[in-house]
Amino acid sequence: MARFAKHEVILLLLFALLAVAGPVRRPAVILLLAGLALLQVLEPSVPFFARPAGSVLANLLKLGLGYGILGLTGGINSSYYWILLAPVISAGMVLGVPGTAVFTGLACGAYLSTLLWIDWTRYELPPDQIPEIVLRVTVLALIGFLAERLAEVNPAARRAQAVAAQLAEANRNLQEAEAAVRRSERLAALGQLSAGLAHELRNPLGTIRASAEMLARQIPADNPVAAELVGYIQSEVDRMNALVTRFLEFARPLELKPVRAELSEVIDRAIAQLERHSPPFDVAVYKNYAPDLPPFEFDPELMERVVYNLLLNAAQASPPGAAITVKTRLVEGNAEIAVIDRGEGIPPERQEVIFNPFVTTKPDGVGLGLAIVSKIVDLHGGTITVESEPGKGSVFRVYLPVGRRAAP
Repeated sequence: MARFAKHEVILLLLFALLAVAGPVRRPAVILLLAGLALLQVLEPSVPFFARPAGSVLANLLKLGLGYGILGLTGGINSSYYWILLAPVISAGMVLGVPGTAVFTGLACGAYLSTLLWIDWTRYELPPDQIPEIVLRVTVLALIGFLAERLAEVNPAARRAQAVAAQLAEANRNLQEAEAAVRRSERLAALGQLSAGLAHELRNPLGTIRASAEMLARQIPADNPVAAELVGYIQSEVDRMNALVTRFLEFARPLELKPVRAELSEVIDRAIAQLERHSPPFDVAVYKNYAPDLPPFEFDPELMERVVYNLLLNAAQASPPGAAITVKTRLVEGNAEIAVIDRGEGIPPERQEVIFNPFVTTKPDGVGLGLAIVSKIVDLHGGTITVESEPGKGSVFRVYLPVGRRAAP
């Protein structure tokens, strides 16, 4: 059950008193007041609202709720005009002079816009009411800038806001790091299991293959059915051997050999490999390389494998005639590689587990390609993410550190 601090309880009680004892007690007004009260209580405790973008969104919501209350309580003559102080004061406490000026202008404009609701063919504005309107608008602006000056004189509130934003960002990074560690632990455990199984399967598969070859030499020429069955045995054994090889590739410890290299050249080789060795795909690969991305240390061979796997997946997911884009750019000290397709996309429930071994959407797939990709990226000290929407395509992003040496 939610527990409220003392000041939050007092705030809720004041809004409840306003709803019950206010001059207008229509259900719609009470509902909007309840929404404004809930937003005021939740704002300090929601990490997103501690960021500048979150504060702007919260103030816009307050402005919208206040405008709705004005519309239901008499417009320009509403006794609730002061409700527009909520976003103005919040902006003054958090967003500084520019934010205060913007929200003061929006609040004043919202209040004055209620004049447009009046049918001036039937009514007129008495001259003695103009000073009252000017006074109300001036009070909105005055209180907003007084709140900004108070926050400037006492910077503790802004420091707390900045610390809250930093803590929210640190918490998000910690959750991502924990997810990466869990994925690495799963990969290590499954790698050991795969290695053991692969070695145990290799010997009997070799015996079956040799026996099938000897049997094929003993089959009479007038027995085509037996020859066909032996062919099935050999082809299936070869397929199992290929599968075992992939298991061993996944389980084998990878040794990084970082050298200073151009990322664009590695991507070019991966694209050429896709065009040369893979089944023919009716897709076009477009390149969009950042000119300001400097050479840095990574393992070119392993990174070519990463890009090739991502391109292969994109080509397999894309319809005929589709386009695949490979982009690079420098992002906060990391080299980003983005492989963008416009294929069938990945369901949301699979996006969380797509880098786990044996997770695949292909009928004949094993589910080791992206697991190996993730393993290589982790060894480089990087990260890999996916953004996808079913029916619209996917974007795989690989981030590699540019400023430090990859782990050997």
